Amino acid sequence: MRVLVTGGAGFLGTRLIQTLLDSQTTIGGESISAITSLDMRACPVTDSRVTSVVGDGSDGEVIAATLTSDTAVVCHLAAVVSSEAEADFDRGMQVNLDATRQLLDACRGLPRPPRFLFASSLAVFGPDGTEPLAEDVAPMPQSSYGTQKAIGELLVNDYSRKGFIDGRACRLPTIVVRPGRPNRAASSFASSIIREPLAGVEAICPVGAEQSMWLSSPRSAVANLIHALELPAERLGSWRTINLPGLSVTVTEMLDALARRAGREARALVRFETDPDIERLVKSWPGALDVKRPYELGFRADEDFDAAVAAFIEDEAAAGR
Repeated sequence: MRVLVTGGAGFLGTRLIQTLLDSQTTIGGESISAITSLDMRACPVTDSRVTSVVGDGSDGEVIAATLTSDTAVVCHLAAVVSSEAEADFDRGMQVNLDATRQLLDACRGLPRPPRFLFASSLAVFGPDGTEPLAEDVAPMPQSSYGTQKAIGELLVNDYSRKGFIDGRACRLPTIVVRPGRPNRAASSFASSIIREPLAGVEAICPVGAEQSMWLSSPRSAVANLIHALELPAERLGSWRTINLPGLSVTVTEMLDALARRAGREARALVRFETDPDIERLVKSWPGALDVKRPYELGFRADEDFDAAVAAFIEDEAAAGR
């Protein structure tokens, strides 16, 4: 069985590919024999079972050449992130919406409907005022990125209803702590205010100290995505959108965890400097989601935010960074 991962060279895509290979995951009773990564960069996973295709996932010809007849699973992670999609409307629509539609249509031509995993976001919601927000609350996105993801969710549900795919649309929490350098996501600071101080470097927090966020460690996020792939269709029913579990944590609580791990000196390296554009986007996201149904389906969250910080430190040490 072949798996296609769009965005396979990205942070989450790379971890998903490596974990699928290491865990010897079976999907629908079948083992994975090959994984194709489609991204604008080469996939860093070095394994004979991985084929890295460098190309634009919004190009129909690239999709047609990459989605082979033996592809049984598609993990669609490729996206233009929140602030970038807001700043460049056309590029966000091209990558986050048009490419998703093209990929879904290409799946209709496969010999059998593939299991299709779509990485959505809590940005589909708006400031409803009541939390935790349930899966069936109508999306009211306050950003172009959220709008594009909300449309993608509806497409995945409709294509599943029609029998073209066996879809799962997973609303990811903000992933913390991400390694590497900050990206153009509005939520990037949530990793920076932990990662940089741990390395003795100053970090800027563009939102208020009491801002609440729905967070997940990379480990839990990848484990939940794989669990979504493993779930049989009958467990999901007709509504294929899932609020992935996370932790509701304020910026202050995040910094408290940093201080417990690295001392007050590390916490003092975080400086508050409001960015109105980022703050507007972050304030439009819910700080907590209702995950009763996902828990019943077997999804799980991190134990607490301290555990997420500890996991980051362990992973960085294992990577020799």
